[in-house]
This record gives sequence, structure tokens and C-alpha cells, in this order.
Amino acid sequence: RRASVSRTIEKLSRTRRSSSTMEPIKCKAMVAFGVNDLREEEVIVAPPKAGEVRMKVMCNALCHTDIYTLSGQDPEGLFPSILGHEAGCVVEAVGEGVTSVKVGDHVVPGYTPQCKGSDCMFCMSPKTNLCPKIRGTQGKGVMPDGTSRFTLAKDGSTVYHFMGCSTFAEYTVLAEISIAKIDPAASLEKACLFGCGISTGLGAVWNNAKVEPFSSVAVFGLGAVGFAVVQAAKAVGASHIVGIDVNPNKFEMAKKLGCDVCYNPKDHGDEPMQQVLVKNSPTGFGFDYTFDCTGNVNVMRSALEAAHRGWGQCCLVGVAAAGKEIATRPFQFITGRRCFGTAFGGWKTRDAIPMLTDKMMKGEIAVDHFITHRFNGVGETTKAIDALHSGDCLRAVVHYC
Repeated sequence: RRASVSRTIEKLSRTRRSSSTMEPIKCKAMVAFGVNDLREEEVIVAPPKAGEVRMKVMCNALCHTDIYTLSGQDPEGLFPSILGHEAGCVVEAVGEGVTSVKVGDHVVPGYTPQCKGSDCMFCMSPKTNLCPKIRGTQGKGVMPDGTSRFTLAKDGSTVYHFMGCSTFAEYTVLAEISIAKIDPAASLEKACLFGCGISTGLGAVWNNAKVEPFSSVAVFGLGAVGFAVVQAAKAVGASHIVGIDVNPNKFEMAKKLGCDVCYNPKDHGDEPMQQVLVKNSPTGFGFDYTFDCTGNVNVMRSALEAAHRGWGQCCLVGVAAAGKEIATRPFQFITGRRCFGTAFGGWKTRDAIPMLTDKMMKGEIAVDHFITHRFNGVGETTKAIDALHSGDCLRAVVHYC
């Protein structure tokens, strides 16, 4: 695969040098036409405009957010669109004014942009990573100028973008501020994992909750994000980590990564999970830090109410379906618990993804265990979705070339 990537880079560089004008590209993509209606189609990918970059997608990791949108639960979900946002790519062409990347660079798309503008209070603040520079258009499925770069080859109709990334396609176009340049020696298959889920789990612990050594931690939902939370908590020296999931097949891996105990709510009948956890916590008053990685609002309540009396912190990582609300008694807050959320683990995309990739290359962050399934070709994205639904899949990576 590394040889294939090298050949692709050489071809892209040669093509770009020999052409004074950029042309549209016809390629394969998985287009979501409606709820659970995903089809392989030929699309036309327009050249990048000013401040934009067109990339060849080398591999794409499936994330539950893609499935969440395909299922119709995403309030911002648009159809027809090209989903996908965890990918390893090679720059194919750059638009006017682009300076941070060039043709042939290895990059990872980021759904949370980082404009780095001195006039952007969000990029300048160490308190957040929520740059709003292109938020208005990204949420509408278009590029910053208000138009799409995708059309169906068969009839020329518009296809919308997704999360500013759209990597269920052999080629895609992103805003320059949404692209992180990484070390070309890094495996794109592994680096693509830092585009969303793994980074989110790590950052929830390290950036948002700032878990301290010798703390107790409870993690609800042992998928890829939950496992990343466990890994991160173990890395900072948490002394007691528990995992909660309804699939006991995940417990073995959870314990290898750092969980001391795992609980299956189905084993406890009608007893609320927060009560089970509090009475089994090291102090009997709950856990110092709790993390919801499920997106289920009932589980979110359990996570909050399992947080330690007086100082417990609950971090909401999972995204709830449209219209869902979380409920609890105000007394939970009066008695010292705090609840907050995270988007992309608080990381500033263009700074963090290269750093995390470097740490992976140095052996400081292990990610191999997250890739449980591999597929080849855009059309096998449907097989990757089936794998993700199977219950034994953390990340299914689809290689496009």
C-alpha cells in the first residue's frame, strides 16, 4: 500500500505540473440519497476555488457519526450527500491563495476547522477549538462560497458536502482551514483515525476533563471512542477505571487497555446503573470523572449521577439524536457535580492532528487495535457499515487504492 501511495503522489505531481488549468474529475463515490439509501455512483468533482484544496482519498475509516446521519437522526443531515470524515488523503490540486499545503502532501481532513486568524477569538483562545469561520456554510452542506463541488455524472444534479469533508469519494474538496498536513512517512490507514473518534476520546480526557493521576474514571460505551477514553485515562495515571457496555465481548479488550472492572447493565435488572456504580466506587460516593460515549440521553443521566459527590465531573462525548434532551434533578449539581461536553476532544485540528500522528509514530499512542476490519474499493463501504453494526467492529477502514 505504501508503494501504491508513492505512485499516486508521483502521478498527481506530474499531472499538476503539466496542466495550466485544473479540470473537473470524474470518480466513484457513495452517495446518500435518503435515509439508509446509500448507492455507488459516478460523480464530478470540480476544481478547488480560492482557499480550497482537492484531494485524492486513499483510505477512509467509518465512524458512527456517518451512520447516525445516514439513519436520518442528524438534524443537519442533507440528501443527496457524500458522507465520510475520517480519512487519509493526498493533495491533488490547490486553489488560489493556498499556502499551507501543496500537491503531493499527505493530509487528514478535519470537520472542525482552524482558521488561525488573529481576528478569530475562538482560534486565539486556549479555551476552545470551535472555530466558526465556515460553520454557517458547512452546516448547509456547501463550500464557503455557498456552492457544492459535487454533481452526479449522470444528470449534473447537485450533491451536498458532509461535515466539510465528504470522504466517501475517491476525490473530495475541502477548505484549506480544514486540512491537517502530516508526516508523509506516517501510515495513512492509521493517521486517518485521528480525524475524529480516537482524537475525540483522547482529548476528552486530556483537554476537556483534564483527568488527574490517581483518579477514578467510569466510561459508558466501549466503542472506539470509549476505548480511546480508557487509554487516555490509563496514560495519565488514573488508579481505578471501569467500563460499562451491554456487549460483554468488549470487556477483554477494555481490560487490556486499562479497565479494572467492566459492568453490563443487563446483569443488574432494573437497578439504575448509576446506583450500581456509586456503591461499587472506591469511596462509595461515585467516580471522579465519568464519560458518556454512547449518545443516549438516558446513559448521559447515568454518567452524570455516577459522578462523585462534591467534585465529580461528567463529560458528554456521544452525540444524541435530533430532539433528544437530557434530564436530571438540579440537586445533582447543587451537590457538586459538573457536566460539560466536548467536540473533537478540544483539539485545534491543524495543530493537533500532526502532533498526535507524530506521537503515534514514536509509539507513544497505540492505535493498531482500533482497526478491526479492512475493505477495498469505494463500493465496499456498505460492507464496512455492516461490520460496524455487527458489534465487534471498532473501526472499519476502506482503502480506495
